[in-house]
Amino acid sequence: MVQHRRIDAVCVGAAVLAAVLALAFLFGEQLGLVRASSQPGYAARLFDKSRVHHIDIRMEDWGGFIEQAGEEEYLPCTIVIDGEEFHQVGLRAKGNNSLRLTGEYGLSRFSLKLEFDHFLAGGNYYGLDKLSLDASFQDNSLLKTFLVYDMMAFQQVPTPLCSYVWVTVNGVGWGLFLAVEEPEEAFARRNFGPGYGQLYKPDYRSLSEENRDVALQYSGPDPSQYPNIFENAKFQPTQAEKERLVRALEILDSGENLETAVNVDEVLRYFTVQVFVMNWDSYLGPTGHNYFLYEEDGVLSILPWDYNLAFGTYALGMTNPVRDPHVLINFPINTPAEGEVMLNRPLYHNLMKHSEYYARYHQYFDEFLSGYFESGRFQAVLRQTARQIALYVKQDPTAFCSYEDHLLAVETLEQVCLLRAASARGQLEGKYPSTLRARQEAPGAGVDTSGIELEALGDFEDLRSAKPRQDAALAAVLQGGE
Repeated sequence: MVQHRRIDAVCVGAAVLAAVLALAFLFGEQLGLVRASSQPGYAARLFDKSRVHHIDIRMEDWGGFIEQAGEEEYLPCTIVIDGEEFHQVGLRAKGNNSLRLTGEYGLSRFSLKLEFDHFLAGGNYYGLDKLSLDASFQDNSLLKTFLVYDMMAFQQVPTPLCSYVWVTVNGVGWGLFLAVEEPEEAFARRNFGPGYGQLYKPDYRSLSEENRDVALQYSGPDPSQYPNIFENAKFQPTQAEKERLVRALEILDSGENLETAVNVDEVLRYFTVQVFVMNWDSYLGPTGHNYFLYEEDGVLSILPWDYNLAFGTYALGMTNPVRDPHVLINFPINTPAEGEVMLNRPLYHNLMKHSEYYARYHQYFDEFLSGYFESGRFQAVLRQTARQIALYVKQDPTAFCSYEDHLLAVETLEQVCLLRAASARGQLEGKYPSTLRARQEAPGAGVDTSGIELEALGDFEDLRSAKPRQDAALAAVLQGGE
């Protein structure tokens, strides 16, 4: 038997401590405590934005990998991240049109996916299961995706972590890429805790099909009607989870009681940035894709993905000419797509039918403009990041453009964003048209965009001129840098 003159006090103290720890576990986030899973080891390592990191890809047959990149098949390799080796990592090329066009132009700078547990069960990088290396296809500034993710995070939208990395292949320079945390298990755990819900990346199989499910339209209670969602699940969904998501789409379709099926606050914050950055290679564009869908307890959220064609550099079927900066930079924030598209995008359209959500959308737009642009944050982030990567861009052997064209793209991107902010502010205040109908009545209204050439941000001509440079870089790798 334990004998101690303070045993009662010790027992009481232990009981109190246990109760406190239990409360912290159950209600820690409400009390302001940070989940350990929200700050995983990889966040402070590879995704430390204060410096450019280094990744060396070690693979014997790099030429074979480039030749077969279009097949998108994983091959094993060794990855060295900031001096640490990770073996049996799965590597493949990634992308849709960017992957196809890179191959068609005979280029070798593909965006890449690295999957640490593809060949090695339990493989990870300090808790991270998968990341991508974004090649900045048709983004001469190399800043588009980085800046949009910064905007999304500012708007409190769950956003992938990212940082710049200097990539070498077998020790030979390959180029500056943007490392991006892939939305899979580690991402879900970091953003939503260990009891996270389901994550999907809805995408079309063919643009010739209707793809109602990618647009999040309701097509009836049978989950088999939504193949482009459920066949692109990041975690294998149960039948009950499928039915739960379909029920959420049914509620969304009805336009009533939307907060029972939609994380309205998060969705509105997402759309403020999505509309601002003029990205029509997205849910609000003709294809309706390039987003992640998160479902938990029957409530849907939309998450950001893929912004190399943002800022008006993708406007298929929207304007004539499609590169008119006055049209694009002054594009209405209340009807951010043409009527046929808008009517078929219920996650935006059905929310905006409600005066309360419509007003809240405007409130978030106002806060975004004042907090991110009018405060000077945007220019500070852009210029600091541009300085950080400048030396690497200058010596990038596979760059899609010259260093001089890169500097022009950075300057153009800054001007485009500031003009877009001025236009959005004018639309909020009623100075400029904020709907397509109003723009038809006053087509010349809006900020003056004379002098802006959106082609400077990235164009097909850059792909043609990049081939000799990338051929030389590939030859250097195959020759071992000799």
